Amino acid sequence: MAFSAVMRVETMGRYSGVQNSVSAQLGGTLGRIEMSANNVFNEVEKRLSSPEAAINALESESDLNPDVRGYFAAFEPNFFPEKGTWFEPYIHHNDTSGFTVSQVGSARHDYTKSPWYIRARNVKMSFWSDPYFYYDGTNISGHYCTYVKPLYTLDGKLACVCGADITFEWLNGELERIVNRARYAPQFSRFKFMRDFEFYSVVFYKDGTSLLHPADKTVSIKNEKVLKDIESGKTGIIDMDIDGVPSRMFYGSIENLDWTLAIIAPISDLNKPFLYVGIGLALLALIGIIIVFFICRRINYAQ
Repeated sequence: MAFSAVMRVETMGRYSGVQNSVSAQLGGTLGRIEMSANNVFNEVEKRLSSPEAAINALESESDLNPDVRGYFAAFEPNFFPEKGTWFEPYIHHNDTSGFTVSQVGSARHDYTKSPWYIRARNVKMSFWSDPYFYYDGTNISGHYCTYVKPLYTLDGKLACVCGADITFEWLNGELERIVNRARYAPQFSRFKFMRDFEFYSVVFYKDGTSLLHPADKTVSIKNEKVLKDIESGKTGIIDMDIDGVPSRMFYGSIENLDWTLAIIAPISDLNKPFLYVGIGLALLALIGIIIVFFICRRINYAQ
């Protein structure tokens, strides 16, 4: 009983620690995106004198972070009268190693009605957008999340809303690398106790939607308490079947995001210490029975 209690505490501490570590590292990855994006946006804010100057600012700083898919500046309607109602230059990676400048604002793509633009106008501070799918029939179509920041003129009027796009394909790869580093980190992988550490990670949006996950895993949350925890950014542990595999999920929020990161491990792998110790105890018991049998037998012979 004492061994079982100790192992339960050890398991919870080990995997909760991994959840915290992976969450912090993923948050750090996004934090680096924010830092480089702010440097780009600061340059744009200095060059609001003309549309050409704004584009030059985007171009001059666009290689600060190669992981960003593209940077844009969506200007207030008629901010530059010569550009008309919609002016949204977008500097993005092309199919080679360079960048392409596109003007994506139009009546068809009225960015002023987009949730991220409306939110930036209202909250007047930077944030990460909700996940979304952008399609325009070109190579920049895809699933995105955007770091958004409003910029202002010297007299305090909104000039434009800037954004730095990252793709979920790239972010999923980053998460996989972070998880693998955690899996083999000395502070986690020592004293394996026969376990194989077959865990993986999933990122959920605040409504319980799975944003990032391994390609071969399908994770759907139906438990009402867990859904409420995810919505409110709480931490927790729950046992659930995932693709028919009994699993344990350790989950908690990612700082400054409406996302929750979960570490999921098969219960069969978590319970291996109990299994092997149980087998060992059973063998000891069997050996004890055999020893007692022979002792009793010798006593009978002696009589």
